[in-house]
Amino acid sequence: MTAMTHDGRASGFGSGLAFALTSAVSFGLSGPLARGLMDVGWSAGATVTLRILIAAAVLMVPALIALRGRWHLIRAGLPIMAAYGLSAVTLAQFAFFNSIRYLPVGMGLLIEYTAPVAVVVWLWLRHGHRPTWVTVLGAAIAALGLVLVLDIFTGGQVNGLGLMWGLLAMFGAASYFLISADENNGLPPLVLAAGGLIIGGGALLLLGGLGLVPMRMNFDDARYAVGSIAWWWPVLGLGLITAALAYVAGIAGVRRLGSRLASFVALTEVLAALGFAWLLLAELPGPVQFVGAALILGGVIVVKLGERPSPDHHLSDDLAVGV
Repeated sequence: MTAMTHDGRASGFGSGLAFALTSAVSFGLSGPLARGLMDVGWSAGATVTLRILIAAAVLMVPALIALRGRWHLIRAGLPIMAAYGLSAVTLAQFAFFNSIRYLPVGMGLLIEYTAPVAVVVWLWLRHGHRPTWVTVLGAAIAALGLVLVLDIFTGGQVNGLGLMWGLLAMFGAASYFLISADENNGLPPLVLAAGGLIIGGGALLLLGGLGLVPMRMNFDDARYAVGSIAWWWPVLGLGLITAALAYVAGIAGVRRLGSRLASFVALTEVLAALGFAWLLLAELPGPVQFVGAALILGGVIVVKLGERPSPDHHLSDDLAVGV
């Protein structure tokens, strides 16, 4: 733990932004990387489950070291880890993949990425932290950019069942930011991430065993625009980079920026996904998507300008907790 005075505001924001962007870029790699596996026969459920279980295994030892023998934190924090694993990990993943069974992918993503709005509304209703007009303006700009980037206008009609699953995915995504921002439980980011991933991975295995999540694997080489590669390379990348690194960096970033600002910074995940799809899948973004990307970045900047201290945003004021 590193002490930090009010003079360290900029430093806290800078490190929080670095962690949040690292998380967003890492998460953004997951779709294009998984696509190479799914194109040769992997199911989305098997890909996501293996990704989460690998991350849980990798983080287990560092998490135990971070505990430093404080086992009471596990007992006290078990409900939080369970909520994180079941909501922020399992629900967000399971509901999203079900939503795009009935909706165009772009529309499913758009619904899930309304999570920042849910975070703003929750902080307003639960903590009385009313957003400033500048924050609302930034949210509107970012939302317009998201619509342009995802190009939802080429999709089909809205399906009621798909909409329901999309809203559940949005709830899971919003809970990720709200739970990550809670420091009262005393859990280090590594411990919260590892515990949540173990519980989330176990839940996905259970859903797979019940037949609710298809679990198909194929050990042929994964295919990308740059060439084929042994299947275990992208699997390791999914576990180490898009899960282990992404979740730990995400928690550290949210604890420094607060759940509201961090949820808007996380929209840059969409931009990272576009970039990786360009590199790995030769899917070149169109001009409208570049305009949307600029609007998302502009919206995040405006949201930051409209920030004022909120109940969950106290790290930048008082201290910063190391990963």
